[in-house]
Amino acid sequence: MNVQTEVYNLDDGVKDYLSAGQTQLPTLFFLFSLAYFGFLGLWIYICYNNKRSVHRIHALMAGLLLMKALNLICAAEDKHYVKITGTPHGWDVLFYIFQFIRVVLLFTVIVLIGTGWSFLKPFLQEREKKVLMIVIPLQVLANLASIVIGETGPFIKDWVTWNQLFLLVDIVCCCAIIFPIVWSIRSLRETSKTDGKAARNLAKLTLFRQFYIVVIGYLYFTRIVVFALRTIAAYKYQWVSNAAEEIASLAFYSVMFYMFRPVERNEYFVLDDEEEEAAELALREEEFEL
Repeated sequence: MNVQTEVYNLDDGVKDYLSAGQTQLPTLFFLFSLAYFGFLGLWIYICYNNKRSVHRIHALMAGLLLMKALNLICAAEDKHYVKITGTPHGWDVLFYIFQFIRVVLLFTVIVLIGTGWSFLKPFLQEREKKVLMIVIPLQVLANLASIVIGETGPFIKDWVTWNQLFLLVDIVCCCAIIFPIVWSIRSLRETSKTDGKAARNLAKLTLFRQFYIVVIGYLYFTRIVVFALRTIAAYKYQWVSNAAEEIASLAFYSVMFYMFRPVERNEYFVLDDEEEEAAELALREEEFEL
């Protein structure tokens, strides 16, 4: 005997297979996907108008925006079809594929920007390559855990173990991507004592110190604040944590892309005699402590 069970809400007589707290997610994800497609168009426009200042890292950043937009559009379609039919019709597969590429690209871009690859130096040092060799396989494992968590539930034997594994791997990756930024700050601090380019080095130190703070803030918000919202929010407002995460991600992308945009005369790297003298004084007096 075959038994089929359906669980759904009725919205003006129409079946809604999503829970009450997730029924807004298709619209939410679709709107954010449009925002990222617009962001990608703006980024391409900026790169086109500043061809001389475009580096390989900027192409990777464009790829990251594309993957984020595709990830969100697939998430919107996934939730939409689940909402009206109860099954994702294959959109969940595309969602996990683009999510994997997007997450790996995000951590890779943060690491490469943190090392100054492409726009400050054309190669990676051995320790920086090791960070990438650690982060990328760990992200493969984290995405595998994410798929198991998303496609199953507490009814399977090792569901809690997969949750713990995902949390552990995510924390390790978040810690690992901080090291290249710290190394760059220390390297620039040492360089500023010997190469006589105080203004340029002070600008770079300021830039990387600000990037360090932005990355820490982003990781803290998306890993701790979003988790807290997901835990304390009433079941009808589960979508709020998703909205908060997407708003924080868009803000982080906007700040990061603005800081490292391709411009011929970036405000951080403009040199002037008076600024040079002021920078030398600042480097003597100011300590960039982490």
